[in-house]
Amino acid sequence: MFSIALKSEQYPTYVLSDQAAGARLEVVSDRGGLITRWQIQEQEILYFDAERFANPALSVRGGVPILFPICGNLPDNIYSHEGQTYTLKQHGFARDLPWEITDRGVQSGAHLTLVLNSNEQTRAVYPFDFQLAFTYRLRGKTLEIKQRFTNRSDKPLPFSIGLHPYFGVTDKTQLAFEIPSTQFQDQNTQVIHPFSGAFDFNQDEIDVAFLNLASNSAAVTDTQQNLKLTLEWDESYSTLVFWTVKDKDYYCLEPWSAPRNALNTGDHLITLDPRRTYETQVKMTVDLL
Repeated sequence: MFSIALKSEQYPTYVLSDQAAGARLEVVSDRGGLITRWQIQEQEILYFDAERFANPALSVRGGVPILFPICGNLPDNIYSHEGQTYTLKQHGFARDLPWEITDRGVQSGAHLTLVLNSNEQTRAVYPFDFQLAFTYRLRGKTLEIKQRFTNRSDKPLPFSIGLHPYFGVTDKTQLAFEIPSTQFQDQNTQVIHPFSGAFDFNQDEIDVAFLNLASNSAAVTDTQQNLKLTLEWDESYSTLVFWTVKDKDYYCLEPWSAPRNALNTGDHLITLDPRRTYETQVKMTVDLL
């Protein structure tokens, strides 16, 4: 049995449930359409900093933030378009703005559709008219995130899209990685390093991008928490980012459609023709071991 409820907290929170699977998903539309909680049989899958979330002046740390129209940062937060310079902060603005709930249902899973339309605030930093529509579907041990992008401009719409899920972890040394690449690029130094399946968690920060992906899925097995997480994405996604900070109880495995600075370089940048729509999706599945 599937259900959707609304609970009143600091922000209205939608609760999607699959009672048969013991699965639960919480979504706050007013703060970036953010997934704040995902549970499977009372096991918390995501990390979430509730104290930081309570302060609207701070960026969210936790849950599943949406990255649009860029992933990562731009040099000096600047890009140029048609001879004009614009300032756009890291990961763009979609994760900070309120989204509108346009559809919900409990057929073949509990699903919720959220929409973000361009407005005066977005056009000041990104001079395009667009609509984003994200549908979260909870069914059993799987979370599907379907995405639709509509160009409402009379000119091409350039963008990147990404997800920034924070997965909770108690002991990072107990993580086993299955990532479809034999090398990664350090996001800070741009140096390419070979990847043998493990990271050095004694570093203060790990921020790397896997750019040459051999398949459209990756998995992490957490032997401490007895669960395996599998991420799947479609051909829209070219880059998989791994990020974590020493002594923090999370790691991020982030599917991006393009690497950093794509709005300037054009590298894997999606360019959508006027009045056209583009669709993509990411799926996350948890198996309890």
